Amino acid sequence: MAVLDVRNLVVEYRIDGVNRAVDGISFQIPEGKTVAIVGESGSGKSTIGQAVMGLLPSVATIPEGEILFTDPVDQSTTDLVGLPRDGDLMRKIRGNRIAMIFQEPMTSLSPLHTIGDQIGEAGRLHQNMDRKTARDATREMLRLVQFPNPDHALDTYPFELSGGLRQRAMIAMAMMCRPALVIADEPTTALDVTIQAEILKLLRDVQAEIGMGIMLVTHDFGVVANMADQVVVVYQGRVMEKGPSKRIFEAPQHPYLKALLHAVPTFDMTERLVPIRPIEPKLSAFGAPCEVKRGEPLIEVDNLVKRFQLKKGGFLSKPRTMTAVDQVSFTVNAGECLGIVGESGSGKTTAALAVMRAFQPSSGHIRIREGDGWRDIATLEGEDLLAYRRRIQLVFQDPFSSLNPRMSINEVIGEPLVIHNVGTPESRKQHVRDLMELVGLDPKMLRRYPHSLSGGQRQRVGIARALALRPDILVCDEPVSALDVSVQAQVLNLLSDLQRELSLTYLFVSHNLAVVDYLATRIAVMCRGRLVELGETRAVIDNAQHPYTKALLTAVPDANLHRPLDFAALSAGRASDPAAWPEPYRLLPGETPTMVERFPGHFVCAPGEVPAIKDAA
Repeated sequence: MAVLDVRNLVVEYRIDGVNRAVDGISFQIPEGKTVAIVGESGSGKSTIGQAVMGLLPSVATIPEGEILFTDPVDQSTTDLVGLPRDGDLMRKIRGNRIAMIFQEPMTSLSPLHTIGDQIGEAGRLHQNMDRKTARDATREMLRLVQFPNPDHALDTYPFELSGGLRQRAMIAMAMMCRPALVIADEPTTALDVTIQAEILKLLRDVQAEIGMGIMLVTHDFGVVANMADQVVVVYQGRVMEKGPSKRIFEAPQHPYLKALLHAVPTFDMTERLVPIRPIEPKLSAFGAPCEVKRGEPLIEVDNLVKRFQLKKGGFLSKPRTMTAVDQVSFTVNAGECLGIVGESGSGKTTAALAVMRAFQPSSGHIRIREGDGWRDIATLEGEDLLAYRRRIQLVFQDPFSSLNPRMSINEVIGEPLVIHNVGTPESRKQHVRDLMELVGLDPKMLRRYPHSLSGGQRQRVGIARALALRPDILVCDEPVSALDVSVQAQVLNLLSDLQRELSLTYLFVSHNLAVVDYLATRIAVMCRGRLVELGETRAVIDNAQHPYTKALLTAVPDANLHRPLDFAALSAGRASDPAAWPEPYRLLPGETPTMVERFPGHFVCAPGEVPAIKDAA
């Protein structure tokens, strides 16, 4: 039986004319099965979910089509299109028989109410529970979604929880009334790979217990391969291809689907990523490459420690500190890409920002090569510090929030030149145009503002701004985590081309080892502020030694039906707990770890002696 039957659905937005976001889409979701709606941003896949939930904005209309919902409880069928969005029947269905898991839990949860109150509200509204019954049911639901301490979680607020726990709270809220259908709109896009794997396992476990159908809205084919029974590929509001997962992955027919699959980075890639819409950067526009000697050490990080002081618990309590980076040492060679990987809270971004001298380290040293000598960046002041700022620039994770919405693209890219007083107004204008061509953007866009650009275009503007001062080093902080796979391929290829042609050095921060594998020369793996493994990219990927590195590799979903996630083996909580690591890698509180050269150039963290193996793996 199909719990949802969408027939020839059309959705139009009336803003400065008529824009057809969904154009004649049809598909079914069987009871207890998962159907993935796959496509790029702007393809209309989220609009389909909003139409099912009756959450379309006032400017949207449904001139054609049916959305037939059949409730397995009483076998009744309702056409959701014909229901008033705020009518009593739609209210009884929305959140009760059809629930939704939103993409960003922090913006979907109320910051003014506890988790317990927000989850329990669904039970009080739809199941007529009293406050005590709703609280008991919420506690049980938190236990079902594997909250570590359900009793404590009832009285916590969203800002007190990690991203993974907030998403678990969203899932608990959606499951509160044991719905027949759940719409999961990019439920794992903003999460680390280990937490993502946990959430996917959780959805499968809850689906097996409750028997609900799932409409999974995503652009990640790795997630689709591990979750979906059926796949519907959408482009510009139309279905390009649909069918069972096995046929979609093993025998794709439509050129758009084939292009999407070719844009996904995987561990066994031997060729260049192929974006759907390739960009053509004009690398000659930048002039001569940076004068950096490839292969020589450029940055040395020596026993770096960074502690942050936390808020006091009370008037008489002592201030507490949190160690974000703990005795980390590594070298970055000129012209290479060093990938720093780990979960949220592992200290990878803190270490990268310390290299930029965004703050002073608590202890340890960071040195930069100057000519034939070295300079501790903590001693830089005045003009020397400004010169260092010109040598190292940052590409941010979120391209939208990192660009000033009140500045034109011309002003955004030219701002570093103004701040550092580089060139004349005329030369700056030409340099900005050259930078636009360098990243494959039309200089005609210079008068536009960030809100009028796509996510990929905004990220390329961010890269152009970072290159404005002709730096030697780019720190890339999760630069593609918020992008679709097709746009991600554009940006990764651009970064690869820029590094090769301009002799740039990258410090590439990410939680996705498959992305890092595509760019990085070497990989540094961090966990709880410590460096746990360091080595050449292929050595770490093909012959990982540390249990935490192995857990990260295990958690990356592969767009291949023959390499599914091992949900039974996933345990992110234990993987990131040093005391739970197997011997000889276990670290007990108070133990000081050392980096041991397990293979030539391949180091692993251990508290004591781990025998070195000098032969190649």
